[in-house]
Amino acid sequence: MELTDLIRFAIREDAGDGDHTSLACIPEGTTSKAKLLVKESGVLAGINSAKHIFAEIDPSLKIEWLKKDGDIVQKDDIAFFVEGSVHSILLGERLVLNIMQRMSGIASITRKIVDSLQGTKCKVLDTRKTTPLLRALEKEAVRIGGGTNHRIGLYDMILIKDNHVDYAGGITKALDATRNYLGKTGKNLRIEIETRNLNELAQAIQHGGFHRVMFDNYSLKDLRKGVEMVAGKFETEASGGITPENAYDYAATGVDFISMGCLTHSVKSMDLSLKAC
Repeated sequence: MELTDLIRFAIREDAGDGDHTSLACIPEGTTSKAKLLVKESGVLAGINSAKHIFAEIDPSLKIEWLKKDGDIVQKDDIAFFVEGSVHSILLGERLVLNIMQRMSGIASITRKIVDSLQGTKCKVLDTRKTTPLLRALEKEAVRIGGGTNHRIGLYDMILIKDNHVDYAGGITKALDATRNYLGKTGKNLRIEIETRNLNELAQAIQHGGFHRVMFDNYSLKDLRKGVEMVAGKFETEASGGITPENAYDYAATGVDFISMGCLTHSVKSMDLSLKAC
């Protein structure tokens, strides 16, 4: 979904036929100023979205941007000041906070993990375990935090997972069918194959015809063995059971990527507040 469409739907969801609290309490035409107050340390994200939200609600609002996406912030920092119609500021308040808090939480945990992997070649990937309709923003937050996006959806990469393998009748049949499909459709898509054990990995390596192999829920011992078996022929990715606490252990096996659903599916939002000033 385009950001403008998302913003319009979100405003409609929140405002309905009007912000009756503000309309009741505050005379029309009242102007004032507010600040975005940071209430905990982390990586700020969502500034670009906030710009679009305020522009959609009221282009006459004047905003002084003190921080940008990717900045490290501390408690009591001010990210921006917004000045103009109080009704417009209050209409945008919750939408700006909801998006920035979630994006900043994602960017913060991503940066923490990325920093913890220094000394390895491993990159941190997100997954499709995202909030419906917010995927683009959540994946943007991962990039802001220093991570790398995996596929965006079902359409921009072939990822043959365990269910595909089982329904297709095995690793070899799944890969053969995929190559035939791409040949018939003329699509130029990268192929990744998920393996559940070293036996499936051996089958995949013997067949070839893909770009990346995923080690799904491997033990660290088997993961190290799997990296040795691939021997640089394909990109390698570890997935399943990887947390901020054990990420370095997985990265240290020599894999090229680790993918982590926790970046987006269960992240804690950063505490931010929009306050009158």
